[in-house]
Amino acid sequence: MTAVQLEYAVPDAGAAEWVTLFYHFRADVPMLEDTERADHAQLRFRISDGAAEYRMPDGSIHPAPQVHVIGPTSGAMRVKVAGPVHVFGCGITPAGWAALIGNDASTMLNCVLDARDLFGLATDDARARLAQAPDTKAMVAIAETLIASLARAASPDAAFVRLVDDWLAASASPEISALAAATGLSDRQLERKCKALYGAPPKLLARKYRALKAAVAFAERKATLDELLDRGFYDQSHLIREMKQFTGCTPRQLQEEPTLLAQLTISQRSALQGQVNPLISDT
Repeated sequence: MTAVQLEYAVPDAGAAEWVTLFYHFRADVPMLEDTERADHAQLRFRISDGAAEYRMPDGSIHPAPQVHVIGPTSGAMRVKVAGPVHVFGCGITPAGWAALIGNDASTMLNCVLDARDLFGLATDDARARLAQAPDTKAMVAIAETLIASLARAASPDAAFVRLVDDWLAASASPEISALAAATGLSDRQLERKCKALYGAPPKLLARKYRALKAAVAFAERKATLDELLDRGFYDQSHLIREMKQFTGCTPRQLQEEPTLLAQLTISQRSALQGQVNPLISDT
């Protein structure tokens, strides 16, 4: 095995409404310390036993139970894990949050929760089976079965989630007025529903995905800093601050010395263009 491996897998049609991507990560290192970009909520299974913790955007430190849920994040977070590291997990869509967890996502913003407190011992059984699985494909099948068993009935907010996702994906710099027009909801209603499902109000979501899309475009040399300024940033200093907040890297770092996770995440998610929601592949 090479020192570090990350493999993504696209969920099948039955799980795609609830899951962004599955991922299988291994690192044969004594200690892993890196930065993860702002993201959807996550369900993670720590197959290895080394101690692990997250430092959230607000500075709070959360230990990572063997199976845990990370709420939506409002910025980049630091991760520290004693190696060797072996993790399987998935991103949870806003519709998946409603179906699997059901509470207001903003109450879990930048938080970590033991999955047993949410789902009971079913997650421990799944972790044991994941540890014995021969490959990523088999792990995905185990996880999809678990998620299907835990999910409630289809969320009545699924149509709203699709409108918000389309709004975030359609523009490099989403305007809240466009979301209001698409949904027919007031600003107050939009804020309440977005916080409940995405963990954040529309304004923060627009900033988050504007910065993530700009970071990927710059890292892949598809746009210069000057070209990115036309995506709703006031000036270069504003652009740099926003990229740093949501990715943990400055533009120079993204091109010249990206962190290991930034490199792997950007290259492999971009390779999935056409197979997944652009909100996933372009960020």
